[in-house]
Amino acid sequence: MTTELTYLAMVAVLTGLLWVPYIMNEIMVRGLVDAVGYPENPKPLAKWAQRLKAAHFNAVENLVVFAALVLVAQAAGIHNAAIAGAAHVYFWARAVHAAAYAFAVPWVRTLAFVIGFGCQMCIAWHILA
Repeated sequence: MTTELTYLAMVAVLTGLLWVPYIMNEIMVRGLVDAVGYPENPKPLAKWAQRLKAAHFNAVENLVVFAALVLVAQAAGIHNAAIAGAAHVYFWARAVHAAAYAFAVPWVRTLAFVIGFGCQMCIAWHILA
């Protein structure tokens, strides 16, 4: 398996696990019945859980773009150090983005997002060049 596909799998696992902490907070705050149901006036989640939920949504949205680009590069047989490096950096940028979002670190969150976007554009550039 190529480096890019390995990091795609790692990004998918990270994205797939981001919901766990905020759902645990929901169960603790609202109770199991309301957490799995549809309460009319749900108690608000902790601020960090609200932010992590937003980070998870953002990760899902960006996983679509990242996965499409990595898979197109694989299908086209385009393998180079720049794409592998971009996939590596993308994974860490997404991990930092989620943590910075959850812990309300404003500049770091935005920087991590921009770095991740740059990694996507790097892969796109190598596909289209």
